[in-house]
Amino acid sequence: MGAKSKWLAGDVPAARSILALAFQANPNSEEIWLAAVKLESENNEYERARRLLAKARSSAPTARVFMKSVKLEWVLGNIEAAQELCEEALKHYEDFPKLWMMKGQIEEQEEQTDKAREAYSQGLKKCPHSTPLWLLLSRLEEKIGQLTRARAILEKSRLKNPKNPGLWLESVRLEYRAGLKNIANTLMAKALQECPSSGVLWSEAIFLEARPQRRTKSVDALKKCEHDPHVLLAVAKLFWSERKITKAREWFHRTVKIDSDLGDAWALFYKFELQHGTEEQREEVRRRCENAEPRHGELWCAVSKDIANWQRKIGEILVLVAARIKNTF
Repeated sequence: MGAKSKWLAGDVPAARSILALAFQANPNSEEIWLAAVKLESENNEYERARRLLAKARSSAPTARVFMKSVKLEWVLGNIEAAQELCEEALKHYEDFPKLWMMKGQIEEQEEQTDKAREAYSQGLKKCPHSTPLWLLLSRLEEKIGQLTRARAILEKSRLKNPKNPGLWLESVRLEYRAGLKNIANTLMAKALQECPSSGVLWSEAIFLEARPQRRTKSVDALKKCEHDPHVLLAVAKLFWSERKITKAREWFHRTVKIDSDLGDAWALFYKFELQHGTEEQREEVRRRCENAEPRHGELWCAVSKDIANWQRKIGEILVLVAARIKNTF
């Protein structure tokens, strides 16, 4: 934290020297190695970051150190180096799902669909409980028009991981995207039976309803999970869609107060203020978001984890995510 505060104040050399002292005291700490790497890569010192990672792999070779090594080469466009490191990492940490995810995503980026499918499938043999891996594989099939295959993958994933809201949610959305609204509704009913207190499912269920029924559904959702940020966010969106501006704003405030780590809530709140707020209100949402440093949320991570945006600051990501949101709910 000491190093971070120096760095944020713009004093990179001081941050370096604090981390150097930390190294002497804790030579094998993964946290300190990765903090040093982050300091260098965020200040465009890629060679230094690369050397640090190479040292870390010999003295503190953890799965995360390997993952960050792969990521650095990937974002810098050194695809072959990234793939080699990924292969090496998987020899040591084949049960670390993020390595398989990266392997597949790099292949997808290189338009090697078969190799990507192979990577995700191999990964799932080792990590059958990784929801993101199942989603990557089913979306890969959906993307190339293999709806039946995508559906089968999700059914298999739910068998292996019962009561998993994320997998149910994707199953519902797959049908919805394919225009099969009736099947989507049937699946949602099953999903809520299996996961009755899942906020992500309830918040989606509200907007699957026709407009006149949404209010009733939102009351049910609040009964089942009253303090869930996803449900609070859905209620804010509901008021927004009904043009009840003051109430919507109130519920956005509640949402970010209960979970300031949910990037999606900040992005929706910002989009809302862009349309209905003053310059001050927009700035306040942006400032609070930058202080909260959110890391989670589906829309948020789609932008923040995109290789193209790896150097973007929180405020920039907020604007990008808000720009992607279509308020057609």
